Amino acid sequence: MTPAGEPTSTKPYLLRAVYEWCVDNGYTPQISVVVDAQTRVPREHVRDGEITLNIGPLAANRLKMGNEIIECSARFSGVTKNLVIPVSAVTAIYARETGHGMSFEPETKATDAPAPHEPAGTPGPKDPPKPGRPALRRIK
Repeated sequence: MTPAGEPTSTKPYLLRAVYEWCVDNGYTPQISVVVDAQTRVPREHVRDGEITLNIGPLAANRLKMGNEIIECSARFSGVTKNLVIPVSAVTAIYARETGHGMSFEPETKATDAPAPHEPAGTPGPKDPPKPGRPALRRIK
């Protein structure tokens, strides 16, 4: 349990379970990550604030999937890099070959909340509008 008495998140356990399922079935486990200041990945491979990483046994060395952090080393353009990924930054884990896996809602931190003088759904002058959930309409 967390200090506040709430149970720990199920997310790291689900990540490890899907990873194990991928490996057991001969699939390549990949994770999608929202890159922030706490995420240590090669910035030159980040696109639109996200990166997709192959964390399979042949690609990621010394992989440790903890409850708060995922750590490993991987090669990018022939150069070994140490990666540190907060579990909260992972938005999906799936098998590259089939696309089967699990996605997660992006976790917001207290610092991501709008400032008190800004209304909650109104984008600021520098913020682009955030896309909503897709909606299906029946057209006759």
